[in-house]
Amino acid sequence: MKAILVDTTKCEGCEQCVSACTQVNELPPKIPEPKLQEDGLSSRRMSSVVSLPRGGFAKKQCLHCLSPGCVTVCPVGAMQKTAAGPVTYDRDKCMGCRYCMLGCPVGIPRYEWDKTLPYVIKCDMCYTRLERGEAPACVQACSYGVLQFGERDALLREAHHRLAQGRARYVQHIFGERELGGTSVMYLANQPLDVLGWPDQMGDQALASFTWPLISKTPWMALGVASFLVGTQFIIQRRMRLAAEAAASAADPSTQSEQGASAEGASEVAPSGADGSEGADGSEGKGEAQ
Repeated sequence: MKAILVDTTKCEGCEQCVSACTQVNELPPKIPEPKLQEDGLSSRRMSSVVSLPRGGFAKKQCLHCLSPGCVTVCPVGAMQKTAAGPVTYDRDKCMGCRYCMLGCPVGIPRYEWDKTLPYVIKCDMCYTRLERGEAPACVQACSYGVLQFGERDALLREAHHRLAQGRARYVQHIFGERELGGTSVMYLANQPLDVLGWPDQMGDQALASFTWPLISKTPWMALGVASFLVGTQFIIQRRMRLAAEAAASAADPSTQSEQGASAEGASEVAPSGADGSEGADGSEGKGEAQ
């Protein structure tokens, strides 16, 4: 599995990596926009370089988690974790629910709010370049040796070697080795990386282990809601149809005349058929007259 090792102690903040990413992905020019999150990421930027609190810089992008939360919550499979390492996004499958934005623990995916038909924007580690045997554009563009691309196991060995050789230079920790179940973009630093979304309380357990118990029940919940809505619609339409038929019957003069005639005929026939008294009296009168 491929991965990227980011050594923030070497970063000069030149943003050559960001420029290469923008060019390869043919992203539009960046425009001023309200900064809800001051990390430089937007619908026009898949990666950015942020300033660290104690000085220095660090590249921010999708971490390409080994067990991605965005993949787990996506109901249509638009987000996929590939065997090669990258987490890819298929806009042809996306329905715009933005669950991936909620499922990402470090807030990476962004949405094209300024477009009529918006999509989600995120780094895919230049997946098409990887298929051609090329390194990601950001890695190739970096001239300071900040970014190193290769097999994840080999990069972990390299990271541990650097920590052992530079105990005074680095925090003795590889960010992404175990956090969130492990990531395919890992960091070495001389200070905490809270600004990149690596808070101290972030555990080693993959986010998918928290989201799957709920997501697995979603189809049954949706089926129950759909059945309730269909049943409710049927009942309402039936009541409306019966009410319309009753109103139409009451407003039709011919129907009223027929009903009135039927009522009068019933009132005239009913006494004769009820006890036969008139027939009996008539017979007796005739007998007396004779």
